[in-house]
Amino acid sequence: MSLVIVFIAIVLLILLITWAKVNAFLAFIVVCIFAGLALHLPPASIMTSIEKGMGDMLGSLVIIIALGAMLGKQVAASGAAQQIAQSLVHAFGKKYIAWALTLTGFVVGIPLFYGVGFVLMVPLIFSVTYRYQLPAVATGLPLLAALSVTHGFLPPHPSPSALVALFHANMGITLLYGLIIAIPTVIIAGPVFSSSLKNIASTPLSAFQIQLIETEKLPGVFISFFVPLIPVLFIGLATGIQSLGNTESFLYQVSGFMGNPSIALLIALAAATFFLKGPEQETISVTMNRYGEAVKDVVMILLIIGGAGSLKEILTQSGISNQIAHILEGTAIPPLVLGWLIAALIRVCVGSSTVAGLTTAGILLPYLTAQGVNTNLMVLSIGAGSLFFSHVNDPGFWMFKEYFNVSMKDTFRSWSLMESIVSVLGLAGVLLLNVFV
Repeated sequence: MSLVIVFIAIVLLILLITWAKVNAFLAFIVVCIFAGLALHLPPASIMTSIEKGMGDMLGSLVIIIALGAMLGKQVAASGAAQQIAQSLVHAFGKKYIAWALTLTGFVVGIPLFYGVGFVLMVPLIFSVTYRYQLPAVATGLPLLAALSVTHGFLPPHPSPSALVALFHANMGITLLYGLIIAIPTVIIAGPVFSSSLKNIASTPLSAFQIQLIETEKLPGVFISFFVPLIPVLFIGLATGIQSLGNTESFLYQVSGFMGNPSIALLIALAAATFFLKGPEQETISVTMNRYGEAVKDVVMILLIIGGAGSLKEILTQSGISNQIAHILEGTAIPPLVLGWLIAALIRVCVGSSTVAGLTTAGILLPYLTAQGVNTNLMVLSIGAGSLFFSHVNDPGFWMFKEYFNVSMKDTFRSWSLMESIVSVLGLAGVLLLNVFV
């Protein structure tokens, strides 16, 4: 019965937004209350769960999204994004710009958390598409596919790293296997799949639509690339230093602070403020006003993401994740497929890839000990399953929809389908590797 209620809640959310034209944030609150009552949560605790889910979700994202919006606005307005776009097109050619963005997303995505990578790379996507009149979804989706794959498959991202620890897998081997699977997955789910999406109409947020500047007035190539990549460099360097251990050393402590995504973005924003002043060498007050406008542009995105976090919390508190897992645990399905399937179903119902991955691991851990499964491949199988079919209860779905400003239908047939392709190809890669290792 609980599964039916979850299905009804998701359908209700879709209908409120698409048919009744209710604001997405308000629709989330209404559906959260409905789901909480229908799943027999104590009425007094429903709003507490909604507030907790919203707080937990925004607590980790609000600073990142706000700083990322400011950085993106400044990179775009100063002409740095235009310089990056022109340099990429010159290096790869307009015909292969989607491949250039795929490579960018893959390299950036290894050390960078998904939310940070998204808000950092979206301005780059929009600058390329605006400057060269390319379809935004078809051009940008390959980069996001690369970010998604690294988020779900590869340490040091939170879910794969936690799964490695839970299963006592080998971090290095898991990373190696993950890279072997990730490369063909990104190619197929990225440039190959996105070539079928060129007819999707997309008008990105005005915050990232830039006025073209004369080439001779653009910032230099080095500073244009360097400033947006400062967070990548800081976080990547911190990850490398901290992987060496010695948690008591001064270098370890400093790298942990400087490599925090919010701190890294703040440093990048400071650099953008002082080194990317635009062709008119604008004053600090003009720049600060621009930052205020940038935050206004993402307020509704933050509220919608908070609403998705509330729905996730309601479903988690109801125990639906464990119910799904226990139903499947007694089946005769091969362990690697079972891990993927449980994670995929929890992901569809709850929305969070991290919750899906860690819940699956907790359920299957005793089962796997008796089965003698390759734990490195199980980490990747569960990671792939946790990315399956992102939809209305996943903040990533709403970030894509709102940033790219596309319809629900087009979000499903681009973003949701891309995530599903990534998930299924990930499982296929795991099963193929299992034959040889």
